[in-house]
Amino acid sequence: MGDRWHVEVDRSVCIGSAQCLHHAPGGFRLDSARQSHPAEPETDASEQILAAAESCPVEAIVITLLGAGEAVFPPEE
Repeated sequence: MGDRWHVEVDRSVCIGSAQCLHHAPGGFRLDSARQSHPAEPETDASEQILAAAESCPVEAIVITLLGAGEAVFPPEE
């Protein structure tokens, strides 16, 4: 069984660039204020979701291992 992730978008940081929609079209949605949010906050690990987080110009997407809380993105330094 693969990893499960908890995906969050910091809406105070999100600028609505929609890069997340480009990389993971089913993984994110924009609301009427053009703020992103995950389609499923708890999801299976996915290259598309990770690519969306990595492509966000303001790093508004945070991914952690579900249950453990260990950082997936952005990586801890």
